[in-house]
Amino acid sequence: MAVIPHEALVVVADGGQARLFRNRGNERDLMLHQFEILELVNANDDGPAGVMPDGATGYRIDEATFAKQLAERLNDGALKQQYDDVVLVADDKTLGAIRPLLHKETLDRMRGEVAKTLTNTPLDDIQRILSPPRD
Repeated sequence: MAVIPHEALVVVADGGQARLFRNRGNERDLMLHQFEILELVNANDDGPAGVMPDGATGYRIDEATFAKQLAERLNDGALKQQYDDVVLVADDKTLGAIRPLLHKETLDRMRGEVAKTLTNTPLDDIQRILSPPRD
């Protein structure tokens, strides 16, 4: 499991939304504080990054567009020094869509990726899942 330092940004995302947290605890005892929920914005004005295959459904295009918007948000935060550490928690497809869009500054701050779908999971369960094992 990823080490999540104090004040790290923890992003729990799927193809349609992301929950943003800060770790107010420490690496051993997580205390996540949710401060924002991101959702797809202006899908008609902003398309996905790269080329979509012929016949891609509206849902798939929206997922790809949201992945692009989330990557842009993470990149902007890294370039503006808004966070030092980030952990990305998302399903495999979303991780795969976001990863190539991340700026070097964002990747340098990446402390881990967790391939799980936790966007609708209660906070206590997210903390338990992301916490290091107890000795």
